[in-house]
Amino acid sequence: MLNATDRKLLLEIADLHSIPQGAFNIRKDGQGVARNTTANIDIVTKEDKPGIDVLIRPGTKGESVHIPVILSQGLSDLVYNTFEVGEEADVLIVAGCGIHNPGSRKAQHDGIHEFFVRKGAKMKYVEKHYGEGKGSGERVLNPKTIIEVEENGVAELEMIQIRGVDKTKRDTEVRLHKNARLVVTERLLTTSRQEAESNITVKLLGEDSTAQIISRSVAQDESRQIFHLNLHGYAKCRGHIQCDSIIMQQAKVSSIPEIAAYHSDAELIHEAAIGKINSEQLLKLMTLGLTEEEAEETILQGFLK
Repeated sequence: MLNATDRKLLLEIADLHSIPQGAFNIRKDGQGVARNTTANIDIVTKEDKPGIDVLIRPGTKGESVHIPVILSQGLSDLVYNTFEVGEEADVLIVAGCGIHNPGSRKAQHDGIHEFFVRKGAKMKYVEKHYGEGKGSGERVLNPKTIIEVEENGVAELEMIQIRGVDKTKRDTEVRLHKNARLVVTERLLTTSRQEAESNITVKLLGEDSTAQIISRSVAQDESRQIFHLNLHGYAKCRGHIQCDSIIMQQAKVSSIPEIAAYHSDAELIHEAAIGKINSEQLLKLMTLGLTEEEAEETILQGFLK
């Protein structure tokens, strides 16, 4: 069912050394290949379109759901996944897509994920993207994430793309209700002629809702990155965006912020910085015996952690 290449992809995108414990759904080349449910987490195939419904019972604690996707050939794959996180639940959801493209045809995965985080629930969502393969075909990933966080709910997102993806367009939309909290950590690396676009829009609708977005990226060679990070405050709320990028060689990076307040007690902050590697850090590491290339790689790895 899963060969050595598949297992390598699963390790890269979901930290899986083997079939996981708990609930999971593994999709390969447009088809479901393995699934498991638990007493508290059910996974149901959609009847009207490709994708699954993940149903997490209220009060579920300490459980996880893994839903990785693998592409091992040139094809286009589209899925619609819906997640119902019941009241007072506390769960980990690990997604992500790995592409191994050895041929000349484009391999593309578009995933539309919709989350409903109910009252008092907490969800940590980890999404990793990875590409490899010596073929000339493009590796393309276009995720769309839509999240509704009800009163006293918490959504924590880790969105990671470190290497191997030729083109990506990531759209993230979040609506926060009363006393809801959002924490987003985004890490992105592009090389060669790769292109990446990240659009994050957060609407703070409820009183005392809070949002923190931290985006870190490295653009190398002739790659291009565009970031649209938006906070809209409609009530007494607090929001903070921090977007930091390291630019190298002939790369291009654009950070386009928007903070908009529609209530006098909305507190919104945006910070953005684009620059090169700190020369003093580079020199210090080289005095410790590292080559310039090794020192540069050490700095980049630390920046993207």
